[in-house]
Amino acid sequence: MNYHPQSDTPQATSGSGEHFDVLIVGAGISGIGAAYHLGKHCPGKSYAILEGRENLGGTWDLFKYPGIRSDSDMSTLGYGFKPWTDEKVIADAPRILDYLRETIRENGIDQNIRYQHRVLRASWSSEESQWTLHVVRGADAEPAVLTCRFLQMCTGYYNYKQGYAPDFAGQSDFEGEWVHPQFWPEDLELQGKRMVVIGSGATAMTIVPAVSKDVESVTMLQRSPTYVVARPNRDRIAKALFTLLPNGIAHRINRWKNAVMSVILYRACQNKPEKMAKRLIDEVRKELPDDFDVETHFTPTYGPWDQRLCLLPDGDLFEAINAGKAHVVTDHIERITANGIQLKSGEHLEADVIVSATGLQMQLLSGIEFTVDGDVRDLKKLISYKGVMFGDMPNMANTMGYTNASWTLKADLISGYVCRVLKHMDKTGATKVMAEVTDPNMPTQPFMDLTSGYVARTAELLPKQGTEPPWRLYQNYLLDYRILRFGRLEDGVLQFTKPQAAVAAKPEAELAGVA
Repeated sequence: MNYHPQSDTPQATSGSGEHFDVLIVGAGISGIGAAYHLGKHCPGKSYAILEGRENLGGTWDLFKYPGIRSDSDMSTLGYGFKPWTDEKVIADAPRILDYLRETIRENGIDQNIRYQHRVLRASWSSEESQWTLHVVRGADAEPAVLTCRFLQMCTGYYNYKQGYAPDFAGQSDFEGEWVHPQFWPEDLELQGKRMVVIGSGATAMTIVPAVSKDVESVTMLQRSPTYVVARPNRDRIAKALFTLLPNGIAHRINRWKNAVMSVILYRACQNKPEKMAKRLIDEVRKELPDDFDVETHFTPTYGPWDQRLCLLPDGDLFEAINAGKAHVVTDHIERITANGIQLKSGEHLEADVIVSATGLQMQLLSGIEFTVDGDVRDLKKLISYKGVMFGDMPNMANTMGYTNASWTLKADLISGYVCRVLKHMDKTGATKVMAEVTDPNMPTQPFMDLTSGYVARTAELLPKQGTEPPWRLYQNYLLDYRILRFGRLEDGVLQFTKPQAAVAAKPEAELAGVA
């Protein structure tokens, strides 16, 4: 056993040619959760987590921009099996990483993480009933081969090496600091600087209040507004529950409370969009001065939950605006100048630092090449099965969290479902499980139901979902809970295949009819 030089997390060594029952790709919140469920529900299974980066945590280790935090409450973004006991329900990245490190240590998961193991290709062999993963490992990218019976992808949905960065006219003329939040410089000096943050999503709305105390001024420049919700960062109901009840019971009650509330809010936004839009915008008006132009800066043209709502803990963005340190400008960029941004309205924004919070570059399954019996699988032609597997992809699951609620709610359900499948395979002697697509002309629709820019830009490159179950994705925790926890496994679509029994050769005497 050796230890990773940049963390206190043990790193197990690995050799080429190792075989596992399950390989998990990704040591973020999903992969760690998947490992826990395997250890609890399938304790006899061997597994390893392959993490391409040098540290665990995924999103929470990658992003270093000021204020980086969750945009969901930690009773649901945290695990169902590990209570979140901090008073703050919206946690910053360092605390989330501490929580993940505690989880792996408490459950022995740290022994099974292989850092700097980046998967290049995954090949399924029906003859051997196993996946072969070609990886490069270590700083020298040493090639290695690992095999497994079942593959669980927990790599998230965006490209870690590349964010979305539109090419603005005149960008090369800018003489100040140009920053993308995905690659925030650790030595960036903010004191006394004039900053413009381009964007109106969760990242922009996190950075603006976080830097407002240091910079001379900060302006959030947006093409169009986003729905925002201010929420106290301390949950009084949760505090009462943890005071009166054991932690485990309090956590389960609070988790269900918040999960159900998220479903109710989403359904209300879908069923009565005009009423909910007015309610959300009226709440914004209460937070800002009477002369603030809410109509221009906080009134979107789309319906609530057509894109994700932005959560403001303790209304921190409003607080920065009210203090006169943060400003919002809604306009279009004409070009970048040497000392700022020229807008189409004719206004010029002076800037020493420009932050391009323009979004993510989506990349499902981490850009890995998948083959099944030698045939390359085209990602955009895959169809999701129950939001867990893909049609005609044997012995593989993919973790994709909710777009309208906490990621981990769905991740936990998927990991539990995978364990149900593995136990059923053991019980029936099956070595292969696959959702079979029997109708090549099945009606499909986009994989994700958001109109956000990062989704729209790559929608044609993503898998699809069907219009009917079990191929349809439900953004509904209560419905998924019933389907994935208690639904039939052998539903006529998910096929469990046993190896063909060898036909025993009969004695020559019997074949000749000799007694």
